[in-house]
Amino acid sequence: MRIIPAIDIIDGKCVRLTKGDYTTKKVYNENPLEIAKEFEDNGIQYLHLVDLDGAKSKQIVNSDTLELIATNTNLSIDFGGGLKSNEDVRVAFESGANQITGGSIAANNPELFMGWLERYGCDKIILGADCINRKIATNGWLEVVDDDVLEYISVYEKKGITNVICTDISKDGMLEGTSNDLYQEIISNTNVNLIASGGVACMDDLIKVKAIGCEGAIVGKAIYEGKITLKELQTLC
Repeated sequence: MRIIPAIDIIDGKCVRLTKGDYTTKKVYNENPLEIAKEFEDNGIQYLHLVDLDGAKSKQIVNSDTLELIATNTNLSIDFGGGLKSNEDVRVAFESGANQITGGSIAANNPELFMGWLERYGCDKIILGADCINRKIATNGWLEVVDDDVLEYISVYEKKGITNVICTDISKDGMLEGTSNDLYQEIISNTNVNLIASGGVACMDDLIKVKAIGCEGAIVGKAIYEGKITLKELQTLC
């Protein structure tokens, strides 16, 4: 299972939110590159980089941070947040993203999202299936649409999606454990490469999602709050 630390960006700074609530913002480092280099120095190969400013806006905002990390590390970067046009995706890839995650756009403009999948291929495009009470949430998790997460993923799997990040928003930033029942249901009913996101609090959580069959796991607040050390993560890398 791939271990994928997360760096969330607001105003060019490394932050974390609780349940996606922007009013809970906590700044952990004003220089995300320092964090990224520390990850790399400890054997990490992957990074989940989220433009939280972009997620609330109508376009990518923090492409400069993406480019800074991409040009100064060898991390394989999955970039999301604010990707709402062909130009945004072009900028993301040209700034160094190895993959991009489409969340809101997949729910609000599936035709455009499918255009990206056809142009760049399933290895480059990840479906972001963020949900609360099983319903898909969009636009920085500020809006909810009436689509069940499993049905949503299944529809996109039939259209060619192979990689999915599923975040249970009720778990995000809470350090209370992962949504294992939901992940098990998704894995049992689809063939997508599922990346677990939200709620990781300790190494046991990672061991459990690995046992379920998740292809990857995103770890954020647990690292920043010292619940999991980078040395511990090396044992799963």
